[in-house]
Amino acid sequence: MGRAGGALAHALSMNLRYLSVNHDDRPGRAQPMLRIKKFELLGRKAGGAQFGALAREELSWLLLPERHPVLLEAQRADMLLSRTKLVAALFALLTPLWGILDWLFFPEALARGLLIGRALATLAFVSILALFNDPAGLARNARQALLLLFAVPSLFFLYSAVLLEQHALSGMAQALAATHAFLPFLVLAGLSIFPLTVLETALLALPILVAKAGAGLLYWPDVDWPQALGAFWLLLLIGAVATLASMSQLAFIIALMRSAIRDRLTGAFSRQGGGELLALQFLQSVRGATPLAVAFIDLDYFKRINDEHGHEAGDRALASAAGCMARQLRAVDILVRWGGEEFVIVMPNATADRAAVALERLRAGGFGERPEGGPLTASIGLAERIEDQADDWAMLLELADARMYEAKEAGRDRLVGRYRPVE
Repeated sequence: MGRAGGALAHALSMNLRYLSVNHDDRPGRAQPMLRIKKFELLGRKAGGAQFGALAREELSWLLLPERHPVLLEAQRADMLLSRTKLVAALFALLTPLWGILDWLFFPEALARGLLIGRALATLAFVSILALFNDPAGLARNARQALLLLFAVPSLFFLYSAVLLEQHALSGMAQALAATHAFLPFLVLAGLSIFPLTVLETALLALPILVAKAGAGLLYWPDVDWPQALGAFWLLLLIGAVATLASMSQLAFIIALMRSAIRDRLTGAFSRQGGGELLALQFLQSVRGATPLAVAFIDLDYFKRINDEHGHEAGDRALASAAGCMARQLRAVDILVRWGGEEFVIVMPNATADRAAVALERLRAGGFGERPEGGPLTASIGLAERIEDQADDWAMLLELADARMYEAKEAGRDRLVGRYRPVE
């Protein structure tokens, strides 16, 4: 029998404001019939047309971030923050080093002004490394750090353009000044290393595009308009290519997570995906002072099915049992295949009494038929965060697991938990 545990992804403690789960907890609200031949996307089904590796609903996730499921947002935020810090560390090192060239080749007044700007930019990059480390606000930290990472070069570019416009340069100083014109291209190309939506890419690209246009206005009397418009057009093309690259990374993450957190046989969440959702729901329950029930379910005498009828028959029985459970659960409940013939049901906003009613209804409805005939039954252990005073999600799951063993020892096909039976 399985036990609670296993390592979870480090995004478990992300800010739960971004949880995109349907919170319809009305009793008796049935979830649509589980269809084994359809992929289920993170928290939703992927029925309908497929476009390459993505389904129709997933394509909208490439455009806007608001509807991202919780696990996708958590994993993406972790990746965004780690890459932002990596780039910030690189810029924090290179920005002051480039100031050495400014000091060697520019007039002293110009070099001093640029060094001040570089010092402030370096300080901003260092702040990204030092300040955005709160694990409780991972998604928020990632967005704020990324915005700062792209805003700083934009401001420095505009600042340096103002200073350079005031000096007539020649020779090596003129060549060095020309390198500042490449900064917008570098910034937009840098978007390609982040898994971003179209909206996010456009918002991050906007500051540098505005800075580039503003710098052009400084040289208005002497602007070579064909060359300037050509450069701006090239900048837009680089931004478009970077957007496609960012979308491709995001699409890869979506497809990868879909296959990683769903059990292909039953359509339920896998142990890893379900464990992450349980941890997130536990945090939300603690913060909102709401109940959270967990049921540990083990199909009775399931080994006999594999031994006497073969593993294909066992697979069909597992898929049928998962379908029976899915049809009886609320839309907000989370069905997890924990391992073998074991399932876990996470029931947000359900007291022990309400959860017991739902589970008894589930048990009465049955878990399908055995290959030799007769109903397939299950032993169920129930635990609830408030009623059992569980300190963490692992303890809650351990309690449900232990009570499932009690149900087996008491004769199987029953529910064991701390609740008040409804007459």
